[in-house]
Amino acid sequence: MSSPIYVAIDTPDLARAVSIGQKVKAHVGGLKLGLEFFSAHGHQGVREMAQIGLPIFLDLKLHDIPNTVASAIQALHGLAPSILTIHAAGGRAMMEDAKAAAPETTRVVGVTVLTSLDANDLASIGVGGDEHAQVERLTGLAQEAGIDGVVCSGFEVAAARRMWRDGFFVVPGVRPAGGAVGDQKRVMTPRQALDNGASILVIGRPITRAEDPDAAARAIAATL
Repeated sequence: MSSPIYVAIDTPDLARAVSIGQKVKAHVGGLKLGLEFFSAHGHQGVREMAQIGLPIFLDLKLHDIPNTVASAIQALHGLAPSILTIHAAGGRAMMEDAKAAAPETTRVVGVTVLTSLDANDLASIGVGGDEHAQVERLTGLAQEAGIDGVVCSGFEVAAARRMWRDGFFVVPGVRPAGGAVGDQKRVMTPRQALDNGASILVIGRPITRAEDPDAAARAIAATL
């Protein structure tokens, strides 16, 4: 079985992105390319990263009217990422159209509540209840819409897994014990997140900003 660790490589520097990917490829399961990377390098950059030989997780968090999201996903067909994110808050019709537009080999997963948000942030944008309730609400909607899974923090993944036994659960905001939290508000260790039901773990700075990214990836993998 491949590693559940996907390294978040969010840098506009393509040479640096390729270098990190090459260094860690023996100890991780895939590479996550986000909005910063895609805005800088587009399709060609994704193709270059795919040549490293690891699955590509394209984290674009698409969120628009259903037709626009479906058209955007069709425009990505040449890349055929292993995983693609949309915002579950876009609603059931948007999620249904996103899944219908995606290649069969691409897992479409819905972002529930960003790990940079807490209950106060949700209240400020008019969402009632805490982050846990919102994750459960959107997980149920994602399952009904027929997409493959959701993105949620390690604190909600156990409840989401109970609701959706065969769902695919992406857990970001994962930090090794003693690691810097950065701008995340809800973090836990990789081992805890996996035990709680994560399918894959997204880990960025603890690996990409380490003096030796390969050693950092290997050390995290050893805790799993």
